[in-house]
Amino acid sequence: MTETASVSTHILDTSLGRPAPGVTVRLSARTGAGWRPLGEGTTDADGRCRDLPAPPEDTARVRLDFAVEPYLGERGDAFFPEVTVTFAVRAGEHYHVPLLLSPFGYSVYRGS
Repeated sequence: MTETASVSTHILDTSLGRPAPGVTVRLSARTGAGWRPLGEGTTDADGRCRDLPAPPEDTARVRLDFAVEPYLGERGDAFFPEVTVTFAVRAGEHYHVPLLLSPFGYSVYRGS
C-alpha cells in the first residue's frame, strides 16, 4: 500500500498578532480535467484547520483556497478576498502550509 501525502494549515492574522478563526479552507487536487475538490474545513479558535482530507495517492499538485473576505470584512477592507496557494506534494510527506494574513497582504511558507 502506497502512503498518501497529508496537508494541514493554520492562519495567523499578523495585523493583530493572533490566530484567524472562522475562515473556510478548501483543498483541491489537480487532475487531467482540472481541479477536483477534496474537502473543506473551517479554522478553529487557534486558527488551525484540522480536518482536511488526504489527497489521493497519485496526486502531484494540490491547492488550498482560503475564503478570507468574511473574516477580514468584519474589520473593514478585504483587499484580497480570497487567497489561493498551489503546491507540489509527494506520497508519504506531510505538508503544513501556514498563511500569514493582514488586510492588505499575505505570505505563505512550508512549515513543519
